[in-house]
Amino acid sequence: MPFAEVAQTASTTNNLDAFWMPFTANRQFKRAPRMLTGASGMFYRSDDGREILDGTSGLWCVNAGHGHEAIAEAVGRQVREMDYAPAFQMGHPKVFELASRLVTMMPPGLDHVFFTNSGSESVETALKIALAYQRARGQGGRFRLIGRERGYHGVNFGGISVGGIVANRKHFGTLLTGVDHIRHTHDIGRNAFSRGQPEHGAEFADDLERLIALHDPSTIAAVIIEPLAGSTGVLVPPKGYLERIRAICDKHDILLIFDEVITGFGRLGTPFALDRFGVVPDLVVTAKGLTNGIVPMGAVFAKKEIYDAFMEGPDHMIELFHGYTYSGNPVATAAALATLDVYQSQGLLTRGAELEDAWADALHAMKGLPHVIDVRNLGIIGAIELEPIAGEPTRRAFSAFIKAFESGLLIRTTGDIIALSPPLILEKEHIDRLFGTLADVLKAID
Repeated sequence: MPFAEVAQTASTTNNLDAFWMPFTANRQFKRAPRMLTGASGMFYRSDDGREILDGTSGLWCVNAGHGHEAIAEAVGRQVREMDYAPAFQMGHPKVFELASRLVTMMPPGLDHVFFTNSGSESVETALKIALAYQRARGQGGRFRLIGRERGYHGVNFGGISVGGIVANRKHFGTLLTGVDHIRHTHDIGRNAFSRGQPEHGAEFADDLERLIALHDPSTIAAVIIEPLAGSTGVLVPPKGYLERIRAICDKHDILLIFDEVITGFGRLGTPFALDRFGVVPDLVVTAKGLTNGIVPMGAVFAKKEIYDAFMEGPDHMIELFHGYTYSGNPVATAAALATLDVYQSQGLLTRGAELEDAWADALHAMKGLPHVIDVRNLGIIGAIELEPIAGEPTRRAFSAFIKAFESGLLIRTTGDIIALSPPLILEKEHIDRLFGTLADVLKAID
C-alpha cells in the first residue's frame, strides 16, 4: 500500500513531522517522501511496490545483501536466549568468541578488540585510546591529533574535530583543541578518470612532515586517516601515499589510526584496506559491515603493545575508564558472528576482487556522459563527479539522486559526487542494470 494511503488510515499522529531525520533535507523529504518498506538480496521495495536496486549497501554497510536468513535466525535465537548482558565487570561467552575470531583476520600484533556501537563511537574510542596510551607510556605531552582535510570520522565531537568536511564542523563551535589537518589527496587535474589508485600524489603525504615540524613531534599522539576516503566522495589514495604516511609516523613515533568503517569487511576485494595496501596501522576503526548493518556495532583493533601499556598497577583496578552500555551487546554479537559465517561461506571478503574489472569497466563507461568530470574506483566502490551548477552546489547530484530513485535505483550523493558501493553479492546483471539506469539518469538531468 502506498505510504500516502497508509498515512490516511493510520493515527493522525503519523504525519512525518515528529521524526527529525539525520543528514536529510527534512522539508523536501516530507513534501515528497521516499519510503522503503522491505528488502531482500540486492533490492529494496518501495511503499508503492517498486523494486529498488541498492547501489549503496544501505549506507556502505549491507555487504552480504539484505534479509539474510542465517543472520536473522542468529539474532532471533540470541534474543530468546539472553537479550542483554552488562559489559562492565561482566561478560558473556559469545563476545569473547567474536573478538577471538576478529583478531585472526588482522595481521600479527593487532590482537585486541574494543567493542562499540557505531563508527562514530569507534573513532572516539580510538582517539581516547591513543591519548591514554601516550600517557600510560610516559608521553603525556603527546596530546595533538592530526586528521586530514575532507576526512569523515563520524559525527561525535572527536570525529568532527579530526574530520575535515566543512559542513560537518562549522555549526558546532570550537571543537577539540590540539587538532590539525594535512591536505587531502584529491587532484583532479592530474588524476581525473584514474582506474584504481592514481599515479600522482604520493608527495601529498609529506604535508604531514610540515605539521610535525610546526607542532614538534613530541606533542603529537596520533594521525587518523581513512585509507580510502569514502563519505567525502571516494578519494582513492595515490600509489605510495599510505606507505609514506606510515613511514613518517614511524620516524616520529606517532600512532597511525586507519578508519576502516567503510573499507572493512570486503569492500576493496580484501578483508580490510590494510590488506589491499599492505600498510599496517596501530589502531583500526571498524563498524558497518561487522554486522551487515543489521544491529549497530563497531570494533576498534589495537596492537598488543598498546593494550599491554594499560595492564599495569593493581589487578583489581580498571585500566581504561571508557566503554558503553551496549559494548559487546549479545544480540549485536550474535549478528556479527553470523555475518562472519556468511562472509566465509560465500567468499564475500574477497569477492570484490573477482568483480572489480567488470565494475571498473561499467563505471568508466560513464565518461563522456553529460556533466561527468571525473570517475574513480577501487574494489567495489565507485564515484562519478559531476560539474556543479554555477551558484547552486549539490543541486545537480541531488537531482540525480531523486531521478535515480524514481527509476528504481538507490545511489548516494555527497556534494556533486555520486558514490556507489552495492552489496558484495552483486552479479554482472546487477552491474549492467545499475549503470544502465544511471546513464539514463545523467542524460535526463539538467
